Amino acid sequence: MPRERCDDEGSILPLLLGYVVLALAVVFVCTCATDLYIAQKRLDSLADAAALAGADGFTLVVEGEGVRAELTDDGVREQAAAVVDAIASGAHLVSASAPDGVSARVTVAIDWHPPLVSAFVPAGVGLEATATSRTALR
Repeated sequence: MPRERCDDEGSILPLLLGYVVLALAVVFVCTCATDLYIAQKRLDSLADAAALAGADGFTLVVEGEGVRAELTDDGVREQAAAVVDAIASGAHLVSASAPDGVSARVTVAIDWHPPLVSAFVPAGVGLEATATSRTALR
């Protein structure tokens, strides 16, 4: 074979290394994105549980011949804080209130940090979730 036709000599090692680096970057980003999604869903569940507990912290008010349940900001905050303290690892209660006297609105937050260190993912993100629950008794 003549020497002029053998111009495909060379190494594929740089190309292979480039693809390996790209594949690792994609794996790191996907792992971090999945962990972020799961952290947000866990925070949503915590907010739901805290709001539900806050809605159960009602006091009964007797008006004439009727009885109604009434929520107070302090009662909602106390119940929600108990749930957040018992369940959460790193989450904190941002706010807990009873805006209309029959609903409990709770906001919780956490600082998320990626499980893998990567140049493509931020070092940390603040996550927040808000949930509202109404008391069954009106």
